[in-house]
Amino acid sequence: MGDTADADGLTVGQVSARLGVTVRALHHWDEIGLARPSLRTAAGYRLYTADDLERLHRVIVYREIGLGLDRIRTVLDDSTADVPGALRAQRAQVAERIDRLQRLTAGLDRMIDAHERGLLLTAEQQAAIFGPDWDPDRTAQARQRYGHTEQWSQYAERSATRGPEEWQAVADAVAAFERDLGAAMGAGVTPGSPEADHLVERHREVFAAYFPLTREMQVCLGRRFETEPGFAAHYDGIRPGLAGWFRRIVDASARAHGVDPDTATWK
Repeated sequence: MGDTADADGLTVGQVSARLGVTVRALHHWDEIGLARPSLRTAAGYRLYTADDLERLHRVIVYREIGLGLDRIRTVLDDSTADVPGALRAQRAQVAERIDRLQRLTAGLDRMIDAHERGLLLTAEQQAAIFGPDWDPDRTAQARQRYGHTEQWSQYAERSATRGPEEWQAVADAVAAFERDLGAAMGAGVTPGSPEADHLVERHREVFAAYFPLTREMQVCLGRRFETEPGFAAHYDGIRPGLAGWFRRIVDASARAHGVDPDTATWK
């Protein structure tokens, strides 16, 4: 059979190949009366004429722009249908989807960037928020060390949703906690006391701005704060001996909750 629809028409298979529509879709459109082949061979096979192909072309175009099959039938068969109005309404829906996809793309870009960089702030913004002594390379170093961990992913997901104002709120909360921590030590608060335990809980809440902190993980942090020079210098700079005191109040709270500080691991 020739590849034209003038005399003999085209079979379902030929139309499928020519228009890039599945045979299943053509059969469905035939069954619901949306686009039926007009001819039939002596053997009972249905054939599509040139007019049938023109209708199929229009069905495909309207389907591609998102019209439902019932709406397509109305546009094609109802002489009173407001075709421009239907197309404008569909265009508005497409524009909304494009806007939604663009926002999704922007969100994905920020998420990717956060996983790769950590802080999505300029060096100037970081200095303004975290202070002039802040090292902008700190997050890159942290990614090298922890980028494979679940905690880095959690940190990145939080970072992706934050701008300068949100990070300023985090920095303010940390600064307020550290001031209160130093004041509590100066006031003679003892490890295991209600006041000390409250500070330990508050530390976990404040730290959750980065990622959730279990009691075992908090014990591990307490060790680092006391033993690693950079952390120890920071806390002892707030008040001499604060790094060791903080570790002691964390350990006392951990014991009260059934965690042995001597065997606690990062989990």
